[in-house]
Amino acid sequence: MSCDIEGLLREIRREAPVDRDGVPRMRSVRGVELLDRLKDCIIDAVAGERLREAEEWLRRVAEAYRAVSEKLGLSGVTYPKEFRSFIEDPRQHLKKKLFIYAHDLVRGRIDVDTFLSKAYAAIRTSLRTNMRSAYQVWGLLTILGFLADEGYSLVYPEHRFLNIDRSGKQRLGIIPPNAVLLNLERGFLSFFHEAPRPLTWEDSSDLTRIWGFYTALRPDIMVYGGKVMNIVDLGSSPPIKRPTVIIEFKELEDWYTRTRDLKGYFRKRPLTAEEWRSKWIDGLYDGLADVLGVKRSEVRRSIEQGRSLRVREHRLVKLYHSVYKPRHMVLICRKKVPGEIREELENEGIEVFDGVEFSPEKLRLVAELLDRYAEFTGADKILIELDPETATLLAKASRALGMRYAEVIRHALEKLIGDESPSEPDK
Repeated sequence: MSCDIEGLLREIRREAPVDRDGVPRMRSVRGVELLDRLKDCIIDAVAGERLREAEEWLRRVAEAYRAVSEKLGLSGVTYPKEFRSFIEDPRQHLKKKLFIYAHDLVRGRIDVDTFLSKAYAAIRTSLRTNMRSAYQVWGLLTILGFLADEGYSLVYPEHRFLNIDRSGKQRLGIIPPNAVLLNLERGFLSFFHEAPRPLTWEDSSDLTRIWGFYTALRPDIMVYGGKVMNIVDLGSSPPIKRPTVIIEFKELEDWYTRTRDLKGYFRKRPLTAEEWRSKWIDGLYDGLADVLGVKRSEVRRSIEQGRSLRVREHRLVKLYHSVYKPRHMVLICRKKVPGEIREELENEGIEVFDGVEFSPEKLRLVAELLDRYAEFTGADKILIELDPETATLLAKASRALGMRYAEVIRHALEKLIGDESPSEPDK
């Protein structure tokens, strides 16, 4: 490490002595600057080239957003809170992850070795998580851009803000789409990013009823043919409607060598609301961790029935396919996939697009695949956008002819094509 952690710590403590309540009191701006330098030192040591690589990935995300925004006429985009913070300033975002640990170090709650261990883990985890998000978002935006080239428009959300986050989306007890696209000749495509997620609940009966959403596997993207505004289906297992297409992204070169521990998937009994409330009082994060089975093994043993199972990532992809049974499943890999892994996946009916890197053209075939599954199901009526001048003309024609807007349009179109009723869309 290029900087002296112990020396920095001594300087910081001189500038920020700890009062009798254990709170560091900064005597000058220099103390803040020294603490900031300490965080920069840790980030440079842990992230280094990876941070510069992340900044390049974020540039690709920004390019993809600008392209799709112009094509779909977007008003803006909303990202998950963590990813939004990372996009705004990657280094500053990583510094936020060190805030608590640096505070505990300065006031003597932890020693330097413990600080370094926790800081390194926090930075690596945050960087890995956000780079995974960056690749997923780039892929999703790129695919939406190609669909826009094929004549698709954004019909949901109506405010034209593309929602990639899911914050608060399940509060009404439903799982709505992130986006719905419409092609007047082909139909609708409904996109769900990182769903399913837990629904809101009030008591033990509610929690028992929706427990499946806490243990359900969560693919990166699920796409449904038709206008699908809610994928909850409590009568099935998993408790969601069968997706038409699943799209999974793998940004790491060696993703297929990594393992995942499926703790929650094998949990049979939900916590009661009373147990949940007790854990909430003990600490929100510990409570959630208990529910998700990620730590505190003694608690996990008391609420789990059955055992955890560690599986290779490529077998987890196969598990997504076997559990959700989509009509089509696509795996998009930034790097090339070894032949034996590719063959194993393709034998399960999973289509692999590998060596994609950040080449948009390599995702064009994915958009064309989705286009084949578009449907008009789920919508009794279709909303069509008109510019103000055309809308005014339509209103005048409606009043003059004594017809409804739709009747005027249909009448005009029938005359235009020779008094023949428009045929059904060619599916």
